[in-house]
Amino acid sequence: MHDSPIIKLGGLNIDLSAVLMLLVTCVVVFVLCRLAVRNLSVENPSKLQNFMEWVVEFVQGVVASAMDLKKGKAYISLGLTLILFIFVANLLGLPFSIITDLPENFTVFGQPILATLGLEHGHYAHVLWWKSPTADISVTAGLAIVVFVLMNYLGLKLNRKHYLKHYIEPFPIFLPLNIIENLAKPIALAIRLYANIFAGEVLITVILKTGFYGIPFMAAWQGFSIFIGALQAFIFTILTMVYISQTTIHEEH
Repeated sequence: MHDSPIIKLGGLNIDLSAVLMLLVTCVVVFVLCRLAVRNLSVENPSKLQNFMEWVVEFVQGVVASAMDLKKGKAYISLGLTLILFIFVANLLGLPFSIITDLPENFTVFGQPILATLGLEHGHYAHVLWWKSPTADISVTAGLAIVVFVLMNYLGLKLNRKHYLKHYIEPFPIFLPLNIIENLAKPIALAIRLYANIFAGEVLITVILKTGFYGIPFMAAWQGFSIFIGALQAFIFTILTMVYISQTTIHEEH
């Protein structure tokens, strides 16, 4: 494995590759959506328009499977954003990677890359710049925290009485367990997504080290990784909808 280009700013360790890949993911999703709606047509829709319409209908089905669609319409845009963003992010590390050899005390924005500190003279650090951002636990944790804050905020706003009551159900003694259950949801979301994508990229690295003999395995794994990327985007999105449903709809308790 290779080092990450981490710099220290304001006491925080900032992974420049994660920041870069998040920006790339945002740009790809924006361009994809913009192209899909550029020339909308009822009579002669483009292939990209048909694809995006299918994605929207799929997300509607995901929302409908978790809650009444009349109440869930407000979350279709959230589901669409999550599934597109995570799917694109999962696949970015598949086509290629960008690795550079950085010398001792190499700096970015005036800050040294931590991987280059302490290198012996003439030695270089192998730094990975291009990867799937979801192969970074900080990225998946950030996504999970957003979902965690949102579902609890909506529960307090739309279903406060029953949302607070569920913490002491079926008996008040279950309060600690119910709190732990609530806190475990974002942890499970973050680790599940991170572990699957990170493991896939590790295996790609291993296959590449086999050289010519690994080409058939690489082709097979690339295809399987696309399936895994889509599956993990779907799982993250549907669990988000289920959690929102559990906190906002009294009938689910």
